[in-house]
Amino acid sequence: MSQLLLALVNAVAEGDAEAAKAACQDALGAGVNAQAVLDSGLMEGASVVGLRFESGECFLPELLLTARALRSAMSVLLPALEADNAGGRQSAGRVVLATVETDIHDIGKSIVGSMLSSAGFEVIDLGVDVPVTTIVQRAREAQADIIGLSALLTTSLPYMRDLVELLKAQGLRDHYLIMVGGASVTQDYADAIDADGYADNAVRAARLAQELMRQSRGGDAS
Repeated sequence: MSQLLLALVNAVAEGDAEAAKAACQDALGAGVNAQAVLDSGLMEGASVVGLRFESGECFLPELLLTARALRSAMSVLLPALEADNAGGRQSAGRVVLATVETDIHDIGKSIVGSMLSSAGFEVIDLGVDVPVTTIVQRAREAQADIIGLSALLTTSLPYMRDLVELLKAQGLRDHYLIMVGGASVTQDYADAIDADGYADNAVRAARLAQELMRQSRGGDAS
């Protein structure tokens, strides 16, 4: 790995937003391919923190700093990626992300959004307390591949089921991959409402999105 990319990995892993932005600019300025900056810089740094998080070596504050560093670097990298996209680079996919109706918790969803962006996904974050009809409408308008739903409150869980049932009623269920997560969500609940996947943290959510898209593009998923 070049020193330029290593500096970016370290900045992301340390949660240093300014250093991550500067390292991203340095790498692009030196002619490093945007996709390499994404894969070997941002994603590698996010993976380092993800492994630390899963092993209990770091906690939510560190994840928040990493998410901020990723957003800062992506503000520089995104135009370069879009330029590559115009030349034929395939996006990882398009995700509509929301905290469901009656729930105003944002932190977990925002971290997931940052992780997805760093993995090459186009993320449309609708915010918090979003009605299911709005989520479906925005997913249709954006021609999304994935709908990601977050809920911290148990009282908000029924709205996840409502969204899946609305898609079925409109004949649109097979148009989208549904991912769910949040403190009140479990794998059993995801299975019960016919979601396509569940993740219990942001790192796993990004991996899940990649796997679902691989399956979908390979014809193994709806």
